[in-house]
Amino acid sequence: MAQEYLTVTALTKYLKRKFDADPYLEKVYLTGEISNFRLRPNHQYFSLKDDGAKISAVMFKGAFSKLKFQPEEGMKVFIVGRISLYEASGNYQIYVEQMEPDGVGALYQAYEQLKAKLEKEGMFLAPKKALPKYPKKIAVLTSPSGAVIRDIMTTVKRRYPIAEITLFPTVVQGDKAAGDVVANIERVEASGDFDTMIIGRGGGSIEDLWPFNEEKVARAIFAAKTPIISSVGHETDTTIADLVADVRAATPTAAAELAVPVLSDEILKIKERQTRLEQAFMHQLALKKERYERLSASYVLRQPERLYEAQAIKLDQLTQRLLQSTQNRLFEEEKKVMQLDHNLRQFNPKNKVNELMQQQNYLQERLEKSIYHLLQQKQQVFQNTVQSLDLLSPLKIMGRGYSYTTKDDSVIKSVTEIAVDDTLVVHYQDGLATAKVKSIAETDNKKISE
Repeated sequence: MAQEYLTVTALTKYLKRKFDADPYLEKVYLTGEISNFRLRPNHQYFSLKDDGAKISAVMFKGAFSKLKFQPEEGMKVFIVGRISLYEASGNYQIYVEQMEPDGVGALYQAYEQLKAKLEKEGMFLAPKKALPKYPKKIAVLTSPSGAVIRDIMTTVKRRYPIAEITLFPTVVQGDKAAGDVVANIERVEASGDFDTMIIGRGGGSIEDLWPFNEEKVARAIFAAKTPIISSVGHETDTTIADLVADVRAATPTAAAELAVPVLSDEILKIKERQTRLEQAFMHQLALKKERYERLSASYVLRQPERLYEAQAIKLDQLTQRLLQSTQNRLFEEEKKVMQLDHNLRQFNPKNKVNELMQQQNYLQERLEKSIYHLLQQKQQVFQNTVQSLDLLSPLKIMGRGYSYTTKDDSVIKSVTEIAVDDTLVVHYQDGLATAKVKSIAETDNKKISE
């Protein structure tokens, strides 16, 4: 008989049906330590482990959004879910439906995490808004049927009945409470008519007070421009709203006492200040009256002319000082003018012109003498040069019986330049003579030609 082989898919589907059909795996309660957790925008994938084993876990977005705390790596938790098998990988895993911290309640864990977050942002240490001392209109955000509004109204009516109280009916417990608180805070802010805002409710468990630990409520209180008094729970209860609000009151009655003064005390203070003001006014009036009487008896009013005696004397003194100062100034200016006139005379242009003219005449005379001497020197040099030239002149030589011969206006320097029957011109000191060559002989009387 041939063996039938299963496909991996068929085996995986079979195992998945086994997991899904097992009643013990429909709802499993596990405890362990979170591992490989990284916050994702939709579904969360992580592991749950202890010292001996590890199981994969999946928590879908709907279940994760209901958590009151933020899971963290290494946190020990209690988990409720079902076990199934993921066919694509063949791994079994737990699909988490509920989760809460091991040893610490989920709400308390969420409270501590939000408290640390807002404290890191500085919302608790930010400057608080001062409560107005004499509020005209007070907004109260609380349940219309609770004792809180009655305590606040009774206290305000007893202490400061002129203040107007406006109730904004608010859900203070349950899933819708946080959104309703934020909406009413925004309504009060939008109206802009209220001086103070009181947010309150009675005591209860952490679950009952949880809307006042929501982040959106804390941010709405922090962003409000109207000063807010928080009175949530009993004196031992401290919510995030108490830490963010401008003032925290232990009870609704205490909140009302913080919001308004005692009218009778304020009236008494006004009367005391009125009495002090009247006494101060009377004292000032007496002082002014005394001063008036003293001034009325003064000689200035009885003999007004005496008021100007000292001023007249002072005016005379100042006049004398002015005249003396003017004369001194005039004397100094006259000295300066005389000095300037003296300096001007010394630097008179006429004297400078005469001096320059004398210098010009002197230079002109020197120039003429220099030219005369130079002319004599040049004449002497010229005469000497003429005499030297005259001594070297050919005419002087010719005067001693010498002559020179030319042929065709060219001076004959050698017998080689002439020939027999050539016509020559003989130059004498006092005239010319024409000659014709008959014969030519060298200096040793050797006959060359005839």
